[in-house]
Amino acid sequence: MTWIRTIPLPEADEKLRWAIEAQRALYPKEYADPVHPTPDGTTSGIVASHSLIPDALYHAFATFGALMSPDLPLTRRQHEMITTVVSVANRCRY
Repeated sequence: MTWIRTIPLPEADEKLRWAIEAQRALYPKEYADPVHPTPDGTTSGIVASHSLIPDALYHAFATFGALMSPDLPLTRRQHEMITTVVSVANRCRY
C-alpha cells in the first residue's frame, strides 16, 4: 500500500485512464493478470503511486513495456533473465 495519495482507476480522469491503459497495452500478455491484485482489483501500488502525474506514469511504465517488445532481437527468456538480474541488483522483491 502506498503512503501517498493515489487516484483509483474508478475515479481517474480521461488522461489518467489513457496513461494506465496505454502503458498496459505495451506489456506482454502474461502481465495482464496482476500477481498482487489490489482490493478493488485495479492498479498495483507501484503504478498507482504515479497516478497524480499521468505523463510520468505512462513514461515510467511504458519504458519497460517497450523493452519487452517481441519485435526486439532478444527472446522473451533473455528479457526475463535481464529483468531478474536487475531486480536482484536493485534488491527489489518483484
